[in-house]
Amino acid sequence: MSQLRLNPLTGRWVTIVAERAERPSDFAPRMAEVEAGPDRPCPFCPGNEEATAPSLEQLDAGGSWKMRVMPNKYPAFYGDEPFSVHHLGPVHVEAEASGIHEVFVYTPDHNGGLHSLSDVDAADMMRVLQRRFQEHASATNLRFTQAIINHGREAGASLAHPHGQLLGLPFVPGEVLEEQRGFSRFEGGCILCATVEAELVDGKRVVFANDDVVCICPFWSGSPFEMMIIPRSHDLHLTDSNDATLAAMGIAIRDAIAHLREAVGDVSFNLVFRTAPHHYTGAFHWYVSIWPKLVTTAGFERGTGVLINIVPPETAAAHLRDVAVHA
Repeated sequence: MSQLRLNPLTGRWVTIVAERAERPSDFAPRMAEVEAGPDRPCPFCPGNEEATAPSLEQLDAGGSWKMRVMPNKYPAFYGDEPFSVHHLGPVHVEAEASGIHEVFVYTPDHNGGLHSLSDVDAADMMRVLQRRFQEHASATNLRFTQAIINHGREAGASLAHPHGQLLGLPFVPGEVLEEQRGFSRFEGGCILCATVEAELVDGKRVVFANDDVVCICPFWSGSPFEMMIIPRSHDLHLTDSNDATLAAMGIAIRDAIAHLREAVGDVSFNLVFRTAPHHYTGAFHWYVSIWPKLVTTAGFERGTGVLINIVPPETAAAHLRDVAVHA
């Protein structure tokens, strides 16, 4: 069983998962290629389904699957125990890391990726995510679900085949709690709705926009070419959005990654779906963040939490817009 341990200095939980060190790819050299190896077929490719747990959800097309969701073989969160905190001493606090950890293989193409999804597949990806979020919300011990896509070794991917992960947590992470407080403090309505309107007027940090979504390099970007994709419809949860908004967000994610590849190449990146905690009814507005791994987080950033960005978001957005025109 995984453990949650509380950092008393920050009030944030750390997950201890000793079993995950058994993964063959752990502790590989930096910048090593992400690959299964010739003697270890890719478990996410069609024909190798026996290498994974049975699908929790599967989307078929033309007699074969095109998207699968299955339990993670090395889960960081597992079990349906209620969240219970144990005090082991004056500073040692732990809890069981119960929850759900799933793998989402959103394409059967080993050499594909977000950038190569069709409009239909991009929309279907978002609808599958919506259904998984709804399923997680029905679990009595889960308070928050984090969906992520890690691309490349530097971003934390252990297999090259394009895939994402969904982690259902028994607590709300500190980062999300801070965002909730930020939404609540803002006196001008919704902080992201206001951001969209301000960025559209200014224009300097907009990568692309349409009636449904806006993609920007945020004013507060902490890393080069950071992007934020915001649905123009004000919904707290991803599960609240209608089909049109979900489809538009899926296509925008695809296009943002395509622009990034044109601008700086096939770099590693983290893509995070940020949505309100399950059953939360306060101020929030769901969105997607993309963080390319173009620089390394160093001691100052780790020690202070203050990020240093060497590419202003205005410069990054201008470059992304320019390459998009000539793509």
